[in-house]
Amino acid sequence: MLFYSKGSINYRFSDEELKEAIFSTLKKIGEKNRVLAIPPDITRFYSYAGPLTCFAYEYYGDKMKCVLPALGTHYAMSEKEMSKMFPTIPQDIFKVHDWRNGLVTLGTVPEEFVSEVSGGAVKYSWPVQVDKELVEGNYDLILSIGQVVPHEVIGMANYNKNIFVGTGGSEGIHKSHFLGAAYGMEKIMGRADTPVRKVLNYGSDHFAKDLPIVYIQTVVGKDENGKLAVKGLFIGDDVECFNLASKLSLEANFIMLDKPLKKVVVYLEPDEFRSTWLGNKSIYRTRMAIDDGGELIVLAPGLKEFGEDKTIDKLIRKYGYVNTPRVLQLVDENEDLRNNLSAAAHLIHGSSEERFTIRYCPGAGVTKEEIESVNFAYGNLDEMTKKYDPEKLVDGYNVMEDGEEIFYISNPALGLWAWKEKFK
Repeated sequence: MLFYSKGSINYRFSDEELKEAIFSTLKKIGEKNRVLAIPPDITRFYSYAGPLTCFAYEYYGDKMKCVLPALGTHYAMSEKEMSKMFPTIPQDIFKVHDWRNGLVTLGTVPEEFVSEVSGGAVKYSWPVQVDKELVEGNYDLILSIGQVVPHEVIGMANYNKNIFVGTGGSEGIHKSHFLGAAYGMEKIMGRADTPVRKVLNYGSDHFAKDLPIVYIQTVVGKDENGKLAVKGLFIGDDVECFNLASKLSLEANFIMLDKPLKKVVVYLEPDEFRSTWLGNKSIYRTRMAIDDGGELIVLAPGLKEFGEDKTIDKLIRKYGYVNTPRVLQLVDENEDLRNNLSAAAHLIHGSSEERFTIRYCPGAGVTKEEIESVNFAYGNLDEMTKKYDPEKLVDGYNVMEDGEEIFYISNPALGLWAWKEKFK
């Protein structure tokens, strides 16, 4: 059922209107006594999920018993991060999701179905795993809150991905990531109906109907002044709210270009992007726009590591970012990678398939030797920032003093860029 639906490419919600939308929708849903909120973590700070979760807490008060950030494989939020993203919510009601422990398997999507929807790219079943808090907490309402935006693993982020990946388990996360990578991320990104989404929807339809989940989905884009704005809000308990949000997100977040780009410069905001696991959005979201022989320059002042999980970080350092055929070979030959398929998927996602240069420019947290050891080219951050100053560049095309044309992106998490000949 669709409880609320409003938005367009030219619309901008005010905070007051968002609060009223949340309050009126929760009133329509009816009285609840035990509420669980599942927002994203700080890495999706600009999703506007923080204020929406605060509005929900304001409405329910102590009836909101728990906030469980959808960490997936990410680190737990710090007290500082919780204060920044959820300033009005008591920190003692937050719980930390552990993607390796404390899980419940609701059911299993059959191997035959996964193989069929992937065109034979993979042949395995998929476990529908969630944090035990969702099942054992006796909640009469679970609010899944987040942003719908183009995504490299599933096509369009959010909806049941927030549940089955954000609060999911290691096997489910590994297999869903690898399914998308093996099928081909450039056939997935920006599409709402993908093999990975079909598998997750099977899980929702067959095994999760007893969970009282209501999805609160935002679409965030830039307004006429270049400032972030909530352009759409869609609330419902089934796939309809996601489909509506996906349609608007394609208008708001998908930038179609008339020509391929020779040089792209992406800035990674240091509080949001501290690993290549997250920072490689700079690669995922621009790869369909970059010309053969082109260059991607990633300004990454906050970079501290490769993987946010210690095991995955170790595997990235061991194997590096290599092309798809090589990763598939490594999976066949190496048990450690075979047992961590999301790491294998990430190696595929982070490769240019030897088509263009990826030049990472880290701060003091990662060395030149480390960058080159995982098969990225290295750039000196100070030199590159002086030449391509984020304070002076504007999103989109820029012509430098020497006549060089570059394409600048201030936050890769907010969009998807493609040469129109690539997206067919």
